[in-house]
Amino acid sequence: QVQLVQSGGGLVQAGDSLRLSCAASGRPFTSYVIAWFRQAPGKEREFIAGISRFGRSTSYADSAKGRFTISRDNAKNTVYLQMDSLKPEDTAVYYCAADSRLSGIIGQYHYWGQGTQVTVSS
Repeated sequence: QVQLVQSGGGLVQAGDSLRLSCAASGRPFTSYVIAWFRQAPGKEREFIAGISRFGRSTSYADSAKGRFTISRDNAKNTVYLQMDSLKPEDTAVYYCAADSRLSGIIGQYHYWGQGTQVTVSS
């Protein structure tokens, strides 16, 4: 079992930055990859970014490239999503998720954080 606890999020203005954190417990942290997804009102949950077990590989959705950075600190059992140049369309509930393989497929991920709201005002 893996437990994921998210922190960060909130209300910011367009152009601001925000950092989300996802702290894991349970199995050894390097046992799994971590990905971030988001779900806007009335829309399906979508993949945003993912990072491999030791951080050597990352993957980003086109909407995140150049603005978001995913990283992990295995000593702290934590993954971060640094979000810069935020836009109103980034408003959504953000979720971290864990699994054994890095992909953008939602159904693959067995463990999920509780979600955190990010609201970007114009």
